[in-house]
Amino acid sequence: MTIDELKTTIKKLNSKAGQMKMDLHDLAEGLPTDYEKLMDVAAETYEIYCQLNELKQQLKQMEKNQ
Repeated sequence: MTIDELKTTIKKLNSKAGQMKMDLHDLAEGLPTDYEKLMDVAAETYEIYCQLNELKQQLKQMEKNQ
């Protein structure tokens, strides 16, 4: 994957991460309604932010090695 492709992937994932953060926030505000969804939404949000962090580290390393 090139640096530009990685930047594009990060941008897309960052957008999705922002949406997941808002979804989690909305779910939390509505508690106790839909509390059974909380763990699934939180886990998915966590995974997206982990992927995003990993890709950002990869980009940083690729830029450093240029």
